[in-house]
This record gives sequence, structure tokens and C-alpha cells, in this order.
Amino acid sequence: SKLAALFEHPLYNIPMPEVTEKDKLFVVNPMEKFSLRSSRSDEWVSSSKAETLLPTGKTAYDTYPTWLKFHVGINRYELYPRRDPLMPTLLRDLATQRIISSVQKSGGTQLKLIMTFPNYGQALFKPMKQTRDQETPIDFFYFSDFERHNAEIAAFHLDRILDFRRIPPVSGRLVNITKEIRDITTDKKLAKTFFISPAGNVCFYGECSYYCSTEHALCGKPDRLEGSMAALLPDKTLAKRRSWRSPWRRSYHKSKKAEWELNPNYCAQVRETPPYDRGHRLLDLIDMAVLDFLMGNMDRHHYETFEKFGNDTFLLHLDNGRGFGTHSRDEPSILAPLWQCCSIKKSTYLRLQLLATQPYRLSDLLREALATDPLAPILTEPHLRALDRRLGKVLATVGRCLAG
Repeated sequence: SKLAALFEHPLYNIPMPEVTEKDKLFVVNPMEKFSLRSSRSDEWVSSSKAETLLPTGKTAYDTYPTWLKFHVGINRYELYPRRDPLMPTLLRDLATQRIISSVQKSGGTQLKLIMTFPNYGQALFKPMKQTRDQETPIDFFYFSDFERHNAEIAAFHLDRILDFRRIPPVSGRLVNITKEIRDITTDKKLAKTFFISPAGNVCFYGECSYYCSTEHALCGKPDRLEGSMAALLPDKTLAKRRSWRSPWRRSYHKSKKAEWELNPNYCAQVRETPPYDRGHRLLDLIDMAVLDFLMGNMDRHHYETFEKFGNDTFLLHLDNGRGFGTHSRDEPSILAPLWQCCSIKKSTYLRLQLLATQPYRLSDLLREALATDPLAPILTEPHLRALDRRLGKVLATVGRCLAG
């Protein structure tokens, strides 16, 4: 396994800073038992009269569902550890656990569902809208493109291979529209949008600002539909998140350009603006630009951080559905933070160099990682080959910075 060899490599075993109590998102006494606030709530609260040892001889922590262990493990430096024993179980839960509730997620431009499991875990379901080999038409603006379920799956694995570990776990899943959405939804607005197509397939379209109409309905075969299932982050009432507008945000206008596209010295003014004027925030943003360039994702207008950790923490790479839309062309403007600032973390640069070598070729590693997904193959071969080509362009950009 190339993937196993990669994770054994010294560059993937650089020690983490020590995690103190204040560096943890949740400070939990592992002897404390957790109960649910009410039958309708998916929030957990500490039970003060907890027994330190359960009759089975296990501590209360051992009995937590996997999603809760994932939440408890989040800290200032990482969303999940490199060698996370929970990961295979968490991905399997997302793909197989019984769905007891499906409701539409509010906000956002395209249809997404929040699905709840019997153990109070929740996942964000993005349904399949187009096939793996459909490229984004050349005349489409980035903001009018479909979101892809397979891009969400591939982005999680790519982020992990790059050792960023800033995307919540995602698994593919084949969902039964009738039994796992229509028959169990309590969402009246969603329920009104189901119909049977002329071909006899079960379809629905929900309510949202784009692509939620009969013409853009999601249809099963006859009621089976692919989608991505992403583990939800802790509820914002328990762990507040801050949303930051990206300095390299696009204009989201058909003819206007953003300031960074017009000003060659744009990075100098970003460097003087908090929070980019100190710490590693700008370098984290450049990491994100590298990830987005490899995926071809032009739609990174905001990013988030956990409020508890202030400015000294990692960026969450959420919402990656507009990646992997094209393999036949690259979008150099995504790399603007890198070539305008001519900065990159040494650790990131060394890992990118490693992923360009034959034993650790990026496309081979991602192909191997994605082969375990229930919906494999996730990416077509041209998309995997495009990754190697784009990685070469990232390294060439850094080379020019070093030479300049």
C-alpha cells in the first residue's frame, strides 16, 4: 500500500505541539457519562451523577458513539489525528447506519439534506447531480456550476493525503429516496416536491435558490440515488465558528473583477491586515489555495475557524462540491495567493515534493484511498492524471518564487 507507506514517512510523522486542556474544543472527563438533553435534541450534556465504571467494565467514554468521539477529539491543531483509529468506523457509519430523519438544510444555493442516525449522529447529504465524466461546460461561470457529490468525497481524501486534515470525514452512500427520505421526512416543504417521473422513477427537488425545480429534479433508479454523506461538525451552540471572507474571493459578477485580479501588489496590503499580519493564517490560506488548485475549485469565498481558538488555529475547508469539475484545463488564478505572496509553509512544500515522486505519486495515493469508498470509482482517470499535472504547476510556481 502506497498510502500506508506515505503515512509512515518522516514528513507525516512530524510531532504535533502538546495539546493542553485549553487547546481542546471540548474538555471532557472520560469517566463522565453523557446523556441527551431531551428526546428531540441531538445535543449531549454531561450527566453529573455518572458512574465512573459501567457494569461492563468499560468507561463511559468507550460507549460514546463514533461521531461524539470525533467531536471530542477536535483540538486547536487538527480536526482529527493522523493515525485516527476512529476513521474507518466513522466512514462506515456514514455509509451504513440507519437513517431515521431526513430534512432539507436551510441556506446555501443548492439542495442538501441533513440526515439523522439512531445514535443522534448527523450527516450532510449532497445528492448526485451529474455523472463522473461530465465536465463543466467551458462557457459556464464558476458560480453557476453544479455541486458534485463525488468532489466532496475526493476532497476529504485529498486533504488527508496533503496532511492538512481540515475537512470533516465524508463517505459515499446509495440512498433509497422512498424509504430514507420521502417516507420519513418531517419537512413539509420538502415533502411537497416528490413526484414520479414519466420513466417511473421517484424524484424530488426541494426548495433552494438555484436548481430547485421540476426541470432540475433529483431522480432515483427507480428510487436509488447516490450522494455524499459528510459528518457534521459540532452544533454551533456548543462550538461557535467564525466565518471569514477570503481576501482572494472572486467578484461573483459576470463582468467585474476582484481587486486581487487588478492589483499586482495586492498581497502586500493583505499582509498588513489582521489576522494575516501575524502568525500562520496567511500560510494556512495558501495551503487552502493549493488544495483548491489541485481540485480546480474556484468557489472559495469564505472559510471558517472555531471561535474558541482565536486566530491561532487551522482553517476549516468546508463545502468542496465545486471541485473536480474539469480535468482538461487548469485555472491558474486559484493559485493567486501563492504566486502573489511567494510564501508557502516549508512542511507543505516538502510534502508536495514528495507527492511528485514515483513511490508516492499523488494520483496513485488518491486512487488507492478512494477505492475503499462504497461508490468507487469516485474520480475518472483523467481527473487523477490532472492532479499530477497540477501538482507539477504548484511546484513550478514555488520554484519561480525561490529563483526570484
